[in-house]
Amino acid sequence: MATPITIGAAGGEYMESVVVTKWHVSRGARVCAGDLLAEVETAKAVTEVEAPCDGVLGEICAGEGDEIAVDATLGFLLAEGEDDAGAGGNAGTGGNAGAGGNAGAARDAPPAARPEAEASGGGRTDRVVASPLARRRARAAGLDLRQVTGSGPGGRIKRRDVEAVLARGPRAAGGALPVMLLHGFAADATTWSGLVAELGRGRRLIRPDLPGHGAAAPAGGGFEAVVAPLLEALDAVEAPRLHLVGHSLGGAVALSLAGARPARVASLTLIAPAGLGPEIDGPAVDGLCRATRPESLLPWLRRLVADPRRIGDDYARAAMAGRVEAVRAAQAALADRLFPDGTQALDLRSALAECPLPLRVIWGRDDAILPWRQALAAPGHAALNLLPGVGHMPHVEAPELVARLLRETVTAAEATGVQ
Repeated sequence: MATPITIGAAGGEYMESVVVTKWHVSRGARVCAGDLLAEVETAKAVTEVEAPCDGVLGEICAGEGDEIAVDATLGFLLAEGEDDAGAGGNAGTGGNAGAGGNAGAARDAPPAARPEAEASGGGRTDRVVASPLARRRARAAGLDLRQVTGSGPGGRIKRRDVEAVLARGPRAAGGALPVMLLHGFAADATTWSGLVAELGRGRRLIRPDLPGHGAAAPAGGGFEAVVAPLLEALDAVEAPRLHLVGHSLGGAVALSLAGARPARVASLTLIAPAGLGPEIDGPAVDGLCRATRPESLLPWLRRLVADPRRIGDDYARAAMAGRVEAVRAAQAALADRLFPDGTQALDLRSALAECPLPLRVIWGRDDAILPWRQALAAPGHAALNLLPGVGHMPHVEAPELVARLLRETVTAAEATGVQ
């Protein structure tokens, strides 16, 4: 029987609701009793929620950013081999109708249309005191709460304080537009962790999973089916514009989004993007799709980087943990459509050449998956960075440099008044 994950004492006395700020594990992950599962925030502090028993994380009933009642069920832990088909019904009667009913929305919405957003940096120092409604409104608008003066008791920021800053325009709000990060094929949103740690505080980062990756449902079609839910996610961001960053397949998606919504995109950064030539390491793509054990996945993961010593057994085990049979099947079907017979079916060279946006292309000179010379398709106004000693994963292999280049791009775009 599924064991509910509850907030328990984390809500504190006299608290009616909490905000889920972070999930540390993904659906399908095996955990032990006492393992850290999630963090929730009250008006006073951030508290960790631990696993009540050993099990496998099943349904997640409250997503990051959701405000829920203190007696709500965050999710369910399943016994080994247990099906969570019935857990959702239990959740419906478990008090999950938190403030605003967001827990139900988090459970029912397609994962790819629910971009993950978080303030980068991850530290808890200088944490501002704000109401859950104020935090949610600021997060949706890409506003750094440190730019807001609270009018509540003890300087607590209330929603009206956030609205007052937003009403004064983007410069009063700090001018920091959100950044959407789109990962590559056979990866998930966690691949951006190193870059997130380097970007510093004060900017909202949105990290959705591509369809058929991570927690997102399969696309069920070709490239257009991959792009469609990400376009919905972009349209759902409550900010005047945002910056797009995409790696590999995510780079191709980012380029397509920019072409579909140029007025919504402040800048475009492409990291070893797909779609700029027919060449691709077909055996590596096939190996990533077929691997069923960490031992068989490891050599293909090492093809992604210039120095294979960067990828060890622990990395392979962590990567394999989320690659359940359904995910592998979805990715194999997608690869067959996008990379048939070891070639790229996508051709976005004309879209890149005609892109009028502030543009940067970053590529590793030792990329064994996609040849760096495909970067030469970039138009003359693009900033082009070819990184020596770096393979197909510049944001993983050289996160400090990539973060600096990204900061230069977004700062220059915002300085020109593109908001």
